[in-house]
Amino acid sequence: NDVSGGLADPAMPAAMAEAAAAGCDVIAMHWRGPSAGMDALAVYGDVVRDVRDELAARRDALVAAGVPAQRIVLDPGLGFAKTAEHNWALLRDLGALLALGHRVLVGASRKRFLRALAGEDCPALDTATAATSLLAARAGAWGVRVHDVAGTRAALAVDRAWTEDAS
Repeated sequence: NDVSGGLADPAMPAAMAEAAAAGCDVIAMHWRGPSAGMDALAVYGDVVRDVRDELAARRDALVAAGVPAQRIVLDPGLGFAKTAEHNWALLRDLGALLALGHRVLVGASRKRFLRALAGEDCPALDTATAATSLLAARAGAWGVRVHDVAGTRAALAVDRAWTEDAS
């Protein structure tokens, strides 16, 4: 799992190719730069299109480095060089990222944009994460990254029970 999608360390794409050759999947997150300056990098013409295109470029670079395309999981990088509005737009249009033909991982857990809804010290922050994760799963996300695994599993189990055909 490389939060820079192979951009921060020139040796990372080769390391990812080696891991993939050994049977591991690799996760490439959307990233525009180090955390210290990422807020200044949160400038997009169309955040969904731009993130999709930048992830496609990372995917192409990883494939060129020897990572099999089927081993690549893409992560839109919620909270990394993105405002709350950017994060919500990406979540509302996960289909645009899924259209790249790869599994998509969503990591919304306890992120700043959820804190704005639930409150900084609110115990319901994990509930907001579980709701977001459930909606991401419904939209086609392959996986979610969370802190409260048990709570998220319970939310997903409720959704599964709710939507299963009992006939």
